[in-house]
Amino acid sequence: MKYRSITGMRDVLPEEQPYWRYIEQKIYEITRLYGYKRIDPPVLEETALFVRGVGETTDIVEKEMYSFQDKGEGLVTMRPEFTAGVLRAYLQNGLHVQAKPVKLFSIGPVFRYERPQAGRFRQHNQFNVEALGEQDPALDLEIMSIAWQLYAELGFKGLKFQLNSTGCPVCRPSYIAKLKDYYQNHYETICNDCKRRLDKNPLRLLDCKNEGCRPVIAGAPVISEHLCNDCNTHFAKLRHYLQLTNRDFAINHKLVRGLDYYTKTVFEVWAQGIGAQNAMCGGGRYDGLIEQLGGEPTPGIGFGSGIERIILSMQQQNLPVPTPQNPAIFIASMGDKARLAAIELTFKLRNEKLATLLAFGDRSIKSQMKEANRYNARYAVILGEREIDEQKASIKNLETGSQTDLPLEQLVAFFQENLKNNSL
Repeated sequence: MKYRSITGMRDVLPEEQPYWRYIEQKIYEITRLYGYKRIDPPVLEETALFVRGVGETTDIVEKEMYSFQDKGEGLVTMRPEFTAGVLRAYLQNGLHVQAKPVKLFSIGPVFRYERPQAGRFRQHNQFNVEALGEQDPALDLEIMSIAWQLYAELGFKGLKFQLNSTGCPVCRPSYIAKLKDYYQNHYETICNDCKRRLDKNPLRLLDCKNEGCRPVIAGAPVISEHLCNDCNTHFAKLRHYLQLTNRDFAINHKLVRGLDYYTKTVFEVWAQGIGAQNAMCGGGRYDGLIEQLGGEPTPGIGFGSGIERIILSMQQQNLPVPTPQNPAIFIASMGDKARLAAIELTFKLRNEKLATLLAFGDRSIKSQMKEANRYNARYAVILGEREIDEQKASIKNLETGSQTDLPLEQLVAFFQENLKNNSL
């Protein structure tokens, strides 16, 4: 082959499409139940938006963004995540004057230049949810419950939240000072990435995947022991609400997520058989982010979930998805006059929303019938010179093998009656 897809980009082939349609259907059903409305920010944004919003020292900004100078000589970036763009749209389009909380969701591609692996690609699609304007921990519960309900309705078992609080600007600095002091005492044993993070992004020290750093992480100070009264109360209420609604959760002191904007609540959803490296989704609060982007101080919370990751996990666990019905009618013809009648009949049936296939090419009836069977059609309509002269068609039930003749003018009514569940 002369051309192949770019590394980290993939084709979504027809056999995988039922997963996409089923997941999207569930997303629309669940977001409607919770009162969330769809918003679609553009794929391209100013690079400065992500540097400011995601965090200059994050791996996303330092290593993974697709950024380039456009023809107007502006520096632009293909979105690596949704939240910054959604908040920019929230401010720019006056959504901030609406009743709070403003509830939004998005579905679409994001782009990160990272090492491709199972369920992770350089272009992947994300389901993203944001709720803006309210700091009530009950809203944290609602956001988390959207994710939980989606995975539960898709068939995942053993769902469990991983939960932590990363504090706020009041209490986090003193914790980070203790964390840095602790790591300075282990400086010679930590990896080079952690040595870099020690100055630039200390919380990410707890998220290191290097095996050699695991013992150091295990002994690190715990942030929940250093929360201010406000953060501690918020975290306690959220835990109580989760218990009230029978949502299984575990406090994970090492959970910090990878973005600078998180405050207070951070969470992931794990499912049975998935594991820590395959968390179904992650999110949390970002109460200071809108202010960083030029808006009034506004609390917010959200999460993102990779759709490819969901599909891979569904396939690994053999979770069923509805299979779209194939067109139920196949029209075969032989001869020029029959061909004209077949085309006319095909469009009449489709106009009545009856899914119909037309045989193409100059092939024998036997060959056309084999094609009808390959499509798993329920009925074949056979038109030849004799049928056209007599203004009728031969209809074969491909499931029972029975065959009958009907006048051409009765065909639409016949299929409307017999294929009530096979309309488009």
